[in-house]
Parts: sequence; C-alpha cells; structure tokens
Amino acid sequence: MKYCSECGADVLKRTPANDKVERFVCEHCERVFYENPTIIAGCLAEWEGKILLCKRAIEPRVGTWTIPAGFMEIGESVELAAARETLEETGATITVDALYSVFHVGPTNQVYIVYRGKMVSPELLAGAESAEVRLFEPTEIPWDELFYPAIKDILMRFVQEFTVGQFGIYMGTEIAGKVAMIDGKPTS
Repeated sequence: MKYCSECGADVLKRTPANDKVERFVCEHCERVFYENPTIIAGCLAEWEGKILLCKRAIEPRVGTWTIPAGFMEIGESVELAAARETLEETGATITVDALYSVFHVGPTNQVYIVYRGKMVSPELLAGAESAEVRLFEPTEIPWDELFYPAIKDILMRFVQEFTVGQFGIYMGTEIAGKVAMIDGKPTS
C-alpha cells in the first residue's frame, strides 16, 4: 500500500498510538489500514460413504487433492460460502450438517472453516479451479497427494469418526492440530 484511499497522501508502516501492531497509517489524515486474515470456507461432503475431493487446477499446489473450499464473499454466511464453493468446484449440491474444523494457515494468513455435509445427489462436474472431482471410498483416498498436512489430518479423523457416527471439532494450523471437542464436550 502506497497511498491513502481517503486523502491520497503517502502511507507508511508504523505502530499507531494506542496500538501494539505495526500497520499502514496515512501520514496526513492518520487513517489506519488493517490487514486481517481471509476466511476460507469448505465442506467435507459425502455420498453413501464416499468422500468428495477435488484435484487443484490452480496455484498453489496444482495437482494436489483437497476438499472443496474457497474465499468467503461479502454478504454470505460461512455455511453458504462452503456450499457455494463446493458447487463451483465440484458441481455438487450439498446440505451443510455441522462445523467440523477451524484452522489457521500462517503463510497465507487464511483461516479455514470446514463443515461436514451431505451431497444431494452423486452428480459431479469439475469447475474451473478443479482438474478433476471424485468421490473416494475411504480406502482409496490419495493420502500422499493432499494439499496441506491439516487436510490429511482432517480427512483421517473424518474417516475414523464417520464409521462410528460420532464427530469432533478439529482446530489447529496447516501443520498440526488437535481435537477440541467431541459431541460438544471439550477433549482436554
């Protein structure tokens, strides 16, 4: 950022008065410009015991498999964003069941909010951001070709929990995480 969107003056990075974080601040009008994480909404969608994944056709990490997810838009709820992104990337219409995971990806300053959901029908159609979309039996998931370690953790946990029908909530980072709750009760 070089110029203030309010007055057009130069913007410099410094710590504003009564703050502890370095931010962009206008040299003339003192407007503070905040940089906040972006929200990525996604869904672990299933159809008759199979899990929906998409192979990335765009950077970063083209060719890796992941759950359908993408940027939340202004004016939509996180649940609607997860359903919209699933439809855009895979052609699948889903119903959102419950929150499943929240994790932070530090290098990109993104917060992933992932839900569990069910597909309304098995029809799939790869969108512009997906090279391929597929329903995987749990034993067929390409574990060594997944987007982030956190996606692998979430999928492994989801497969285990799906078989017993008892789901937890995962939280963490792109590298590591933990189960925060199972059936609404803290795990530790």
